[in-house]
Amino acid sequence: MSVEPPVHPVSIVMIEDDEGHARLIERNIRRAGVNNDIVPFRNGTSALEYLLGPDGSGEASARRHLLILLDLNLPDMTGLDILEKVKANPHTRRSPVVVLTTTDDSREIQRCYDLGANVYITKPVSYDGFANAIRQLGLFFSVMQVPQNP
Repeated sequence: MSVEPPVHPVSIVMIEDDEGHARLIERNIRRAGVNNDIVPFRNGTSALEYLLGPDGSGEASARRHLLILLDLNLPDMTGLDILEKVKANPHTRRSPVVVLTTTDDSREIQRCYDLGANVYITKPVSYDGFANAIRQLGLFFSVMQVPQNP
């Protein structure tokens, strides 16, 4: 008799200011069979408050299992600002961050990986290409393991 490891629910934190892109992302993640909670944010301020708590300590995310989908072009700050704060905080730095953005500048891609991004995806311009990329990302989510934050 084998003992299965406990399964911890992973919440997907989606930080995307474009409402159409947010709906498309959620719909295609669901089509890929991923039924995890998706916590949507339209700006960086509210996303950081959720991730780091109102005091900014990050204890709000202690013991959470989070996967962060991050757009770089937000109305109130850049995704780079969020990525830097998430990866610098001891309570959120283990959370995988998937950068999903329209920017394909090689320096920005390098900067994201230098700051600790786990995956960088450029949004395809066409609707079908974007939907297909998100479905593939959803399949990836369905098999990946996410650690608990300390």
